[in-house]
Amino acid sequence: MELAVINIGNSKGIRLSKTILEKYNISDKVKIFLEDGYILLKPIEEPRLGWEESFREMRENGDDQLLIDDVFDDENLDEWSV
Repeated sequence: MELAVINIGNSKGIRLSKTILEKYNISDKVKIFLEDGYILLKPIEEPRLGWEESFREMRENGDDQLLIDDVFDDENLDEWSV
């Protein structure tokens, strides 16, 4: 695939098609790597984006209770002690 280098203000850039952006999950930012004469672009993944606000809302609504006990009745914690 060939892409034209275009002027963007005092800089230059390339345009990626909507198909490429969607296929590689590129939205606002990418990481750029320069390796062995190649320029590599990698999407920046933010899988936990928005979690902080969601957890805050859960706490305010009382929805942050454990669904299962963190220690079971038959659990032997002695085997983990040093």
